[in-house]
Order: sequence, then C-alpha cells, then structure tokens
Amino acid sequence: MTNAAAAPLPSRITVLSGGVGGARFIQGVLRLIERNDATAGTEVTVIANTGDDIWLHGLKVCPDLDTVMYTLGNGIDPERGWGRTDETWHAKEELAAYGVEPTWFGLGDRDLATHLVRTQMLDAGFGLSAVTAALCKRWLEPVHGSRVRLLPMSEDRIETHVAIEDPETGDRKAVHFQEYWIRHQASVPAFSVVPIGAPEAKPGPGVIEAITEADVVIVPPSNPVVSVGTILAVPGVRDAVRATAAPVVGVSGIVGDDHVRGMARQLLGIIGVEVSAAGVAEHYGARNGGDGSGGILDGWLVDTVDAGLVPRIEAAGLAARAVPLMMTDHDATADMAAAALALVGL
Repeated sequence: MTNAAAAPLPSRITVLSGGVGGARFIQGVLRLIERNDATAGTEVTVIANTGDDIWLHGLKVCPDLDTVMYTLGNGIDPERGWGRTDETWHAKEELAAYGVEPTWFGLGDRDLATHLVRTQMLDAGFGLSAVTAALCKRWLEPVHGSRVRLLPMSEDRIETHVAIEDPETGDRKAVHFQEYWIRHQASVPAFSVVPIGAPEAKPGPGVIEAITEADVVIVPPSNPVVSVGTILAVPGVRDAVRATAAPVVGVSGIVGDDHVRGMARQLLGIIGVEVSAAGVAEHYGARNGGDGSGGILDGWLVDTVDAGLVPRIEAAGLAARAVPLMMTDHDATADMAAAALALVGL
C-alpha cells in the first residue's frame, strides 16, 4: 500500500460512472479519503449512467444507479456485483409461473422494493434526481453522511439499444441493451449501439455544475461505450468535461487486450475501437490543453502489463502511467485512485 497521505485530497471529486466497475472504483476513492483524513471536507459526486434503465412489469428499473447506491451503502451482493445481498427470488418465480415476459430479466424480492418506491415517486411527479436523493437517504447517508452525492446523468428517458442479428431468424433487429447483455450474453453478432433519446435529452439537475465546479473529474474503469459513452452523449456533458478547469483523468478497464469484467471488448468491436488500453485512451482523446476542442482526458492510467503502451498514449497528448489496476480490495483500489490523482498533479 502506498503512502497516500502525503498531500491533501481535492475538495470536490466528480466521477462519471457506470455500474459495477465504477462503483467499486468509487469505494476505493472513499477508502483513500479515509486513509488521508476522513474528517476533511472532500466530497464525491457520482454522475451515473441511466441509458441502461428499463421499464419492467410497470416499474422503472435503474441498474447503474442502484448498483452504485447499493455498493456504497454496503447492500450489494458481493458475489454478483449487482442486486441486493441475501436476496430471494419468489416474485420472479411467480411471474415465470404465470408466463409473464420477460423471463430473462429477474427482479429480486428485496430489489423489487426499490423499484416500487421509485416508480411511485415518479408517478407522483418527482423527478428522477429527487427520487434518487430520497433513496440515497437510506443507503448513502448512514454510511457516508453528506460526503457522497449520486446524480442521474439525465431525468429524460434514454435507452441504449443494440442492433443485432436475431439468432432465430438471422434478421437484423434492435433490442434493449439489457436484452443484448442478459438474454443473449453479448454473444450474438451486433452492428451498432444507439442511445435512443440522448440527442433530445438534458443533463440532470446538478450534473453540469458537478463537472465545471469540480477539482478533478475521474473517468473510472466503466464501459467506455454504454456507460461513460452514454453519459457523454447527453448534450452539454461532453462540452462541460472538455471545458472544465479541473483536470480529467481516466483509468483503463482494458488490461492486456481484454476487459476485466463486463463486455467492453464486444462493444468496442461494434464501434470499431481497438480493444486495448491505448485504443480506449485514443477513443476518449486528449483535451488539447483544455481549450474545448479534441477529447476529454488529460491523463490515463494503464495496468502494469500494458506499460509498453505508455509512449503511444503520451504521443496522443495524454499524461500516462502504468500501475496495478486490479481492484482486489478497497486498499488496492485506493492506491489506483491515488495514482490517478498524482498523474494529473493532485
């Protein structure tokens, strides 16, 4: 474990997060705060992807928001990395017995309560941001107080769809990302990824301010296509990241030419991006001195097995360094977070 207490941490850290990978990285950020000075005023704002959201059985389900919330609130199932700990599946079994589709997407009994509360509040006229804040009063405040804030990237309906080859007919069709990932296990031929509704959407309340007023913006090892990419697809968000005075640093989720978890390899292939730490760095691109043009990053961490890619990444205009990127425990992840901050001079 490195000595991360040598320098004070930034007061305002903003993270653009998907689900499992982003949530686990944020756990490391919070452990880093504990190791430095838990009484200091560092605040963490998480802008979470909502492109994976789906309506099921009349309920609004927000997989990434819930994964971050449960993970940081110590309620996540550690084996799966999603859903509630000590979960049961009686409602799923009963729905299947009635033949109610989709049978490939299961809602656990404990998790179901979250979706019921969320949907009731939305039906009552509350926006998704206010609903999320209310849910977080149960999960985040008892553990972290006011240190952590969770924001949906948008309150507008955005749904990521994937154009695939139907395994039964061979025809092309568009399916919700959840169907591509859960039902088809990302194993069918796919041709494009489209965040439907994103071009017309607005950033959620507080999202742009969280980026422009941050001391550092971090792009964690979340999926660059359907997590971070979808957040950046919301009009105004990419521009805010390019224009912020804060340094922007990213952490590769590709190690040794494959993803550590998830399906980044398949999705990067769909959009024609090289599946490597350098390929993703070039996909995000350098901010070119923060003048509002070019990409979104100032720095990019890669794993030690990809140390040979550092010169290529630097040639693309990014500060780069190779460090261990396996999130084996909270302290190892805190070391990653400390290295990310150090890379951009913090």
